[in-house]
Amino acid sequence: MTTAPAGPRTGPSFHETAYRVRFDEAGPDEVLRTSGLMRYAQDLAWLHSTALGFGREWYAARGLTWLVRAAELVVLAGAPMGTDVRARTQVVGMRRVFARRRGSFHLADGTLAAWVHTDWVLIDDRGALTRIPAIFSEMFGASEATGSVGRVPLPPTPEDATRQRLTVRRHELDPMAHANNAVYLDWMEEAIAAARGAEAVAVTPRRYRLEYALAAAGGDELESAAWASDPGWSYRLTEPASGSDIFRATLQPGDPGATLEEDG
Repeated sequence: MTTAPAGPRTGPSFHETAYRVRFDEAGPDEVLRTSGLMRYAQDLAWLHSTALGFGREWYAARGLTWLVRAAELVVLAGAPMGTDVRARTQVVGMRRVFARRRGSFHLADGTLAAWVHTDWVLIDDRGALTRIPAIFSEMFGASEATGSVGRVPLPPTPEDATRQRLTVRRHELDPMAHANNAVYLDWMEEAIAAARGAEAVAVTPRRYRLEYALAAAGGDELESAAWASDPGWSYRLTEPASGSDIFRATLQPGDPGATLEEDG
């Protein structure tokens, strides 16, 4: 992931920079993969935190870290390989143990290509949820968040769902030694395409709702299931031995209300 020449802009509640869509970030259609947007969003979050004095070292010294627990992503237009994407993140609310960010991605001509709402939770070195330090609200200029962390309730997986087995590979791990949250989106789209939903993962607009229930570590054996559901597709990732959900998500292609959350 390469930052474009345009310099970053930052403020208490937002951070903005540009990314150039690299060759390896684009698919056969020469457009940025959907997971690339999630990678930009998480990178922006860390850039923003670091710019305000809360870098990786600050968190490590206190045994704290942020995890993505849920996201809602809407893709409105493809970002072609070799072009610049202007990306912006803003903290729009904090509440006890979670913070909500809104990200937007614009093409060079100003077209809104995508937006995302991401719910992050703060955990301690035991992996338990912990209260966000009071200084964060002041430094990030965030108001009190309404509602709660996003959820994606799914019915039981139907018998005719398309099922696949996968193993979490080393190159899919992040610095926390867990499968990176963007990788789940790659797994989801591959599964939907295998279930004859390839068109659904390419059409614009399209809306994803994602819930990260548990972390997956390197070498974990998982079962993936995708099935058609009204009005689009459902996806579940489970740990076969226990049956526990690792990840739940839905995809709604051609969503007519997809532009309603545009943040300007």
